[in-house]
Amino acid sequence: MSESFKNRVYYAARDGMAITLYTLLSDKNGIEVTKLLNNSVVEDEGQHCTPLIIAARYGHDKVVKMLLSKFSPDLEQEGTVKFDGYVIEGASALWCAAGAGHLNVVKILVKAGADVNHPTKTNSTPLRAACFDGRLDIVKYLTDHSADIHIANKYNNTCLMIAAYKGHTDVASFLLEHGADPNEKAHCGATALYFAAESGHLDIVKKLLAYNAKFIVNEVGMTALKAAAERTRADIVDYLVDQPEISKEEQIEALELLGASYANDKDNYCLELAYLYLHRTMVLRYSDPENIIRKKFIPPVPAYENWIECQTLPELEAIARNQNALHMEALTIRERILGKHNPEVPHPVIFRGAVFADNARFDRCIELWLHALDLRQLNNMSVVKDLLRFAQVFSQMLHVGVEIVYNHVIMVLKAAVIELGKNKQKLTAPGSTVPESLADEIEANLTTTLYLITILTNLFKKCPGNEKFEVRRLIFSLNKLNLTMRDGQTLLHLSCNSETPVDDFHTNDVCKFPCAETTKLLIQCGADVNAMDGERNTPLHIIVHYHKPISDFATLHSIIVCLTEAGAHIDSVNIRGETPLDSASTGVAEIILKAQAKLSLKCIAAKAVKYFNLTYQGQVPHALESFIELHGPGSIKQG
Repeated sequence: MSESFKNRVYYAARDGMAITLYTLLSDKNGIEVTKLLNNSVVEDEGQHCTPLIIAARYGHDKVVKMLLSKFSPDLEQEGTVKFDGYVIEGASALWCAAGAGHLNVVKILVKAGADVNHPTKTNSTPLRAACFDGRLDIVKYLTDHSADIHIANKYNNTCLMIAAYKGHTDVASFLLEHGADPNEKAHCGATALYFAAESGHLDIVKKLLAYNAKFIVNEVGMTALKAAAERTRADIVDYLVDQPEISKEEQIEALELLGASYANDKDNYCLELAYLYLHRTMVLRYSDPENIIRKKFIPPVPAYENWIECQTLPELEAIARNQNALHMEALTIRERILGKHNPEVPHPVIFRGAVFADNARFDRCIELWLHALDLRQLNNMSVVKDLLRFAQVFSQMLHVGVEIVYNHVIMVLKAAVIELGKNKQKLTAPGSTVPESLADEIEANLTTTLYLITILTNLFKKCPGNEKFEVRRLIFSLNKLNLTMRDGQTLLHLSCNSETPVDDFHTNDVCKFPCAETTKLLIQCGADVNAMDGERNTPLHIIVHYHKPISDFATLHSIIVCLTEAGAHIDSVNIRGETPLDSASTGVAEIILKAQAKLSLKCIAAKAVKYFNLTYQGQVPHALESFIELHGPGSIKQG
């Protein structure tokens, strides 16, 4: 059966063409029909579904009804579908219909015997999908037909939690009325009350409390009250602090955190509200002269200008009109209350740094961002965006002529090497598969690290000798990791490649490739000049494709000389059997290469072994095997 016919069947189902689909299938025998209906088709968008699943996904009830009444598709066949940007693997037709809000299709499938609790790969049920979308009608129907409201997904997020998070009050109420546990905890320690408070859904918070929801502490010490305060959900904080189980100390902490968060929140910034809540809290601290509740002291943070928190009402009132003081007060309060290990601490620090950058206060920006970077790495959080942010601001400073503190760039490079080391550990962990997200992260970190090295080469002339040594030590460690892009390109390949992507937010004002100075530094620090990418191209193969041989002759010449003098083989062959000389796209590159040509007897011998297909594996020292392989198939002639 042709692939085109299979696609015609699939697209007829996807587009709701019930009569066309029936006509296509009715001419086939039972075996052929079964194969057509139970095999998936992969769409360009990444969906991977059977005709029944895709028809259910798009709510084509006539197609679904026809397939079930005239043929016998597998109701529990699984597919991969996309919903609101999420990729759902292991989704049944019923899951798709419930998630997309097609009640009629849900009814048809359930009546036909579809498993109402069939989970996806992440253990999400059709009921959970309906809860996510807020479809009370589907939730009621599935529950009436034995759907289990207690089944949680792989993170132990329950149906009640997702309804609370999404703000579907009617669904949350229904689940509570039918016995959902309001105090069930997700693996991160959060409850439905936490999710509702964090997301700002006061009606659901009230409903959950009416069903005896408790203020449970999660894995990073957060309660629903603190989560609401951290997210500037003022109405929820004001409601929760009046609950009888909340102590005076908890009231103070929540209100103070709310004020501090208003002072540095990217989306809800309001310094007036920040001061209002900080003032209210200070009054509350001193409301009982016999029991004054004083702040706990934490060591001053240099990034916050070594700020010491206000301890009394007069001290706070003295900074009422001092914006910078209030910002530092707030950042200090947040770090004291939340602690260094809370993943929410860095966000406002980054925001405040960005504001400084926008006002050309790069010194303060970098101090704050370095602190945020330390906090993220301390908690094993991804720093992909943080590293790029530094490359952007350093490039901006160079471009406009603002002096850069050399050690700041070294500190960021060190963080980048640490991060790539963590990437390597995940990559080489026993039995681990490489998810796309990890591959994306490695590529992003590699390119940003390349930017940082290029930025450093622009500063080398003014760099003290001891700091140059530290840079070289870090780059040597980086080269030892042997991390590459998906296509096998090393940092050295990237530094020689005019196609290397460069971020266009300030970075491209400074970082342009190929870059001779970056190439030279990488080679000095141990980069393998004969490393091959996925198509067996060495860095020498890459640079000879440079399309500006005249206007940028100095770069082309410098890199070719640098590579060859470091031992790059001019006779190594790529997957197409081409040497760098064969690959040269311009006469200029050819001339430079020929001037550098120094074919050794060792190279000639290696090419002869490959040319005559002689057996060498196990016959020569192991170190020579890779050397011979480098010369690949091809002629033994020089140039």
